[in-house]
Amino acid sequence: MHTINSEKMHQPTYKNSRQKDFIQIAQQLLGDLVFDSSDAILAGGDALDLIKKIPDNSISLILTDPPYHSTKKKNIKNDTSFDTDKAFLDWINQFIIEWKRVLKPNGSIYFFCSSKMSGRIEGLFMESFNILGNIVWSKPNEPGFDGWKQKMKKEALRQWYPHSERIVFAEPSYEGNIFKVWFANVIKENRIKCGLNMKELTEITGDYGKVNHGGAVSNWEAGRNLPNREQYRKICEGLIATGKIDSMPFYEDIFRPFNVNSDIEFTDVWDFYSVRPYKGKHPAEKPLNMLEHCIVSSSYEGDIVLDCFAGSGSTAIAALKTNRKSISFELDEKWINAIENRLEKFEKNQIDLSQLNNSQAIMKLTKTEAQVQVSSNGKHQPTLF
Repeated sequence: MHTINSEKMHQPTYKNSRQKDFIQIAQQLLGDLVFDSSDAILAGGDALDLIKKIPDNSISLILTDPPYHSTKKKNIKNDTSFDTDKAFLDWINQFIIEWKRVLKPNGSIYFFCSSKMSGRIEGLFMESFNILGNIVWSKPNEPGFDGWKQKMKKEALRQWYPHSERIVFAEPSYEGNIFKVWFANVIKENRIKCGLNMKELTEITGDYGKVNHGGAVSNWEAGRNLPNREQYRKICEGLIATGKIDSMPFYEDIFRPFNVNSDIEFTDVWDFYSVRPYKGKHPAEKPLNMLEHCIVSSSYEGDIVLDCFAGSGSTAIAALKTNRKSISFELDEKWINAIENRLEKFEKNQIDLSQLNNSQAIMKLTKTEAQVQVSSNGKHQPTLF
């Protein structure tokens, strides 16, 4: 973990640690790389095998859309691979264990799933994650486009039509405080190491409570709320000044980002338009602006975003558009090629993504003469930047 000392409090060197993590991940995935650059990695193969190669605590945000199982779509890889719900859930649980391992302690995960399976999946996450929300994506169609919901025979229904999808939003949980958040343990452990009680640290920060002498420090160490950047600067300076510790983690390495306001979607019901059908569309493709919303809300610039089921590659593009780093896993050769195409286009600045409203225009583009470097055996030759 990157740290700060009293002389370098304001330097944004947390981004240097992200770059170091990114290079290490690329080295671990060397034999599986299809595409790599300074900001994006695409690896081909089974996601469960690939994720085991990723170092501990190196990913800031996981944004992923695995097979739903309950939808039983034959055109989605592995959507029909499980005979029972239990087999599917056991498979997902293997990923949850790995996601907890690779996520930074202040990281987040957005997990797309069907409304039918969301409750049971959320139960799996609760073993090692704090559930922060179960988001309902209403999947409205763009004006002028009916979609399947309008075309189907309503009289044939035997239950409510499952038009919406769910997104489980969670953070890793850690014992040691009421709300099971990591930052609270870090503040408390370092305070005790420096020989200060809560009242003494409160005097340093100047954030006195109206009821208890611990003031805001008491709330921070319970995980009830978190200090702002100025308050954390005072905490770091006060603790380092004792001479008992040399450094403290950077703000971006200890506090989970969550950036929303009244001008953007801040509730747990989302109305982003679904992606309209077009030639070459992935059957489970998510709207680019919704993925960007997840990324901007729950990561810092320069953070590493992982998608274990990359599909059309929209998560990777959303990460790059918002100045994050992207790691994509995909098993299906057809979609590996499609993602590679999109990443090449983006990296070579041959399209202005800011002018596109959705991923449809990107996927329609054909591959140009600018090809990735290949070795004599036809495999991608990693550049490692």
